[in-house]
Amino acid sequence: MTTEQVLAIQQCVRGSLIGEMTFPQIVQQLTELGVERYHADYSREENTFYLTTGESVVVACPHPPGETGMAFAKDDVASAVRQSQQGEHTYLDFVRKTMSAGCVGYFVQITGRKAIYFGRDGDSHVELFPSRA
Repeated sequence: MTTEQVLAIQQCVRGSLIGEMTFPQIVQQLTELGVERYHADYSREENTFYLTTGESVVVACPHPPGETGMAFAKDDVASAVRQSQQGEHTYLDFVRKTMSAGCVGYFVQITGRKAIYFGRDGDSHVELFPSRA
């Protein structure tokens, strides 16, 4: 992985945290960089990005402290996703809402065009990318 790829991936994380980049913009940028998937780990406050070459990089993704719900509330996670798609809240709001709904992280499968949100006990919810993401 090149230094330029790492810096561009870090910029995607920064852009999401400060609200400068939307999910579709991030997916497009990551695709161009050769990223096929990434894992957002709420507990460790970091994202791991995986390239098609098998290489990976971990990037800090700090968020405000919040309590993670004990039970996974799939409908609340889906609602937070819809709010994001409609531009109704920031990424940090999304993290707070999904954590409250018992989500401990998610995988974005760029090549598979889906995101998989999961809870403490392995419960999960799958969201397909909207046609424009």
